[in-house]
Amino acid sequence: MSRIPVEIATFLASHHVAVAGVSRSGSGPGALIAKRLRASGHAVWLVNPAANEIGGVPCYPSLSSVPGEVGSVMVVTAPADSVKVVEEAIARGVRAVWLHRSFGEGSVSPAAVERCRAAGVTVVEGGCPMMYLPPVDIAHRVFRFCLELQGRGPR
Repeated sequence: MSRIPVEIATFLASHHVAVAGVSRSGSGPGALIAKRLRASGHAVWLVNPAANEIGGVPCYPSLSSVPGEVGSVMVVTAPADSVKVVEEAIARGVRAVWLHRSFGEGSVSPAAVERCRAAGVTVVEGGCPMMYLPPVDIAHRVFRFCLELQGRGPR
């Protein structure tokens, strides 16, 4: 496998990660990413304004309501909501934001990316942490390879 880009290494170096946009059903990319982050040793907080808990895990309505330190934020929301999440992350002093995308635009919003850059926050545009968090399953290995081959990997 190729070397991990510095933006991704910066995001993953944070022990304290909030995942914004986890589905209330506990399924979908946000829940899977949160589970893999936990399995990799990260402290993970779930954020969804419409849930008090997801799968028995406490859920917070906003980043500002998450207790304690948050070093990185995984955004798994609609692109229209990404800017709001990024603004909250900046207000909290978050150092890295990852805007999830598998196919289509995912959570990537040009305005959210620009806001991160303007504030000096490391931003990962697209892709998924599961392409880098061991053990990387075959689907995420293939997905990462294809994106890298096309020059469209997370950046």
